[in-house]
Amino acid sequence: MRITIAAALLATGTLALTACNQEPAAETAKEANPTGLTVANARLILPAVSGNPAAVYFDLGNEGTRAVAVRAADIADAKRTEMHDMMEYGGVMTMNEMGPVTVPQNQTVKFAPGGKHVMAFELSPELKAGATTEMTLTIAGGDKASFPVRVEAANAAR
Repeated sequence: MRITIAAALLATGTLALTACNQEPAAETAKEANPTGLTVANARLILPAVSGNPAAVYFDLGNEGTRAVAVRAADIADAKRTEMHDMMEYGGVMTMNEMGPVTVPQNQTVKFAPGGKHVMAFELSPELKAGATTEMTLTIAGGDKASFPVRVEAANAAR
C-alpha cells in the first residue's frame, strides 16, 4: 500500500513539474511574437536586372486575439522597403504604395503576384539565391515580429 501511494505521489509531482516547465516556454513564445502574426511561404524574388527592387511574397496569418494592422515590413538586406498593392484604374492595372494592412483574427492575407507585395530596394550585393534573409513586420502600436524569408532567383516560379 505504501509503495502504491508513493508511486502515485511521485507521478503526480512529475506531472505538475512537467506542466510548470511548459508554461514558461509558452510565455517566451508569446513574448517573442506579441503580435499573433504568422508568416508562411515567405520568399524574396531577386530582380532580373541588378539594381532594380526585389518582390517579397508571403501568407500573413493572425492567430492573435484581435485584428492586427501591419503598417510596415522591413527586409534585413534592403536599405528601404514599401508595401504595395495592384489595383485597376481606368481599365489599367497599376501598382501603388499602400497604407496599413488589416489582418482579421483567425484569417490570412496573401501577399502574392498581382496583388499585395513588399518591394525591397537597394539590396545587399551579398544577397544570393538560396540564402535566407529576415523580414520584420511592425504593427500599429509598435509591436514587431520577425520571420525568415528564403531568397529565390529572378526566374523562380512566383
